[in-house]
Amino acid sequence: MNILAVDTSTPQVTAGIVRDGETVAEKLHLDARAHNEVLVPLIQQCLTDSGVAAAELDAVVVGCGPGPFTGLRVGMATAASFADALGIPCYGICSLDALADGVGDELVVTDARRREVYFAAYRDGQRVFGPAVAKPADVMELLKEELAAEVADFTPSHARGSLSHIDQIAGLEVAAEQVFPTPKAMVEAAHFDSAPGPLVPLYLRRPDAVVPKAMR
Repeated sequence: MNILAVDTSTPQVTAGIVRDGETVAEKLHLDARAHNEVLVPLIQQCLTDSGVAAAELDAVVVGCGPGPFTGLRVGMATAASFADALGIPCYGICSLDALADGVGDELVVTDARRREVYFAAYRDGQRVFGPAVAKPADVMELLKEELAAEVADFTPSHARGSLSHIDQIAGLEVAAEQVFPTPKAMVEAAHFDSAPGPLVPLYLRRPDAVVPKAMR
């Protein structure tokens, strides 16, 4: 299978072609303000580098966040457009799943802005909590409360994602690694054994826009 992978949930724009579990082309661009400008050119370059024609793609995988509204909208709309135009399925994944390394108890953390973080907890690669959004000072207490009954003795041994935001989490003293989604990890996080459902962005916040009082 030739799979196009796209993610715009973090400051990095990720595009790549994965064939039978191996990355054959990958383009990464680190600029939180350039998602809209660079994504399609990166996809086109990946197709050229891999020697895969668009018509030879079998599926698209796209990160659905959590992430900022504008970034997610760019990636998901682009991925859905490619899939629709080619008549192939588009699989949405939780972008944090592509950051977990699948070993032991771990925490994945990314920037949610507004002095908050997106996070999820994993045990041996399986998400046991999240995705969620909270202030860094509240993350460990939330995990303790939510996982006490379902996941015994959850104790993260390491954390991955945005290093600067991991460092802000109160009470978390573990080895930390700066990572962004990769095409291969995204494809590994997708579930191809079932039909893809609708793409649902994981904003995790209510919209900022409100209906004016005069229109209510």
